[in-house]
Amino acid sequence: MAPAGPPEEAAEESPLVRVFLVKRENLLLFLAARTRSMAAAEDLVQDLYLKAAAVEVDVQSPAAMLYRMAANLLIDHVRSAQRGARRGAEWRQETRTAVGGEDVVDEPAADEVVIGKQRLRQLAEAVAALPPQMGRAFRLHKLEGLSQAQTAEAMGVSVKMIEQHIQAAIRNLSQRLRS
Repeated sequence: MAPAGPPEEAAEESPLVRVFLVKRENLLLFLAARTRSMAAAEDLVQDLYLKAAAVEVDVQSPAAMLYRMAANLLIDHVRSAQRGARRGAEWRQETRTAVGGEDVVDEPAADEVVIGKQRLRQLAEAVAALPPQMGRAFRLHKLEGLSQAQTAEAMGVSVKMIEQHIQAAIRNLSQRLRS
């Protein structure tokens, strides 16, 4: 008695797999009509092949068995999609705020995010282009949050000088960002 070949060869020998290979297109159309998605039907047909290859008993009506297996896979697919939709709806309810039945999104729109990033980059470039003392005074006071007195102490100048640097920096930045 010769040893059996790899599992794939043994599976192809089974009557169920032979009928599957003959009826594959019909099974695909059967599933596509019910899922309304050729991609989902392809996935289900592939799952069906794996299940058919795993069946080791002789089947009296392989075609009927394949369609029953396909219908069961379809039911599992629909139930899984429903569970996913339910999880998505629950998550949306937990994480979103609704007003009058409409979702209120806390995040800004994507185009606003892009515009904001561009403006931030422009601001950073404009601050970097300020004269050294003016830029340092602006960064310490406006960006790092030091008071004018703390900024003056850190830079070794008077508070009045810091006020002048900050006012000049704001004018400079405003003009630069408007153009």
